[in-house]
Amino acid sequence: MRVAVVIGAPAVLALASAVPAATAPGAGTSLVITYVEDSARPATAIRWTLRCDPPRGTHPRRSRVCRELARVGWRAFSPVPPGTACAELFGGPQVALVRGRVGGHAVWARLSRADGCQIERWSKVPSLLPAGGPT
Repeated sequence: MRVAVVIGAPAVLALASAVPAATAPGAGTSLVITYVEDSARPATAIRWTLRCDPPRGTHPRRSRVCRELARVGWRAFSPVPPGTACAELFGGPQVALVRGRVGGHAVWARLSRADGCQIERWSKVPSLLPAGGPT
């Protein structure tokens, strides 16, 4: 049981800052992942849903992905910074679109295997997508 005694505005601010972010409205993890094995054939898209805490949805590795997302967080979907030198390495024709929320933060990411930087982004949450590679 929680008891809070509020005397004035500073106490409200202190109490509000003590509440974990996970309890804030909109917190949590909920994703829609659209995966395409070959970007030249987008009609072959597979769509998965994922929610964590507890793990549920249509993704085949829900529990593992939720554990990985809890560890790496929403920043796993951050774009490659402009001006970054990326190895000219083709990792395969696979592409994926990930959108939703991770830990309460909105995410929208287009992932591919077009070069070394994109392959690294693809691999940040290993269980989220198939390993990929040339088809």
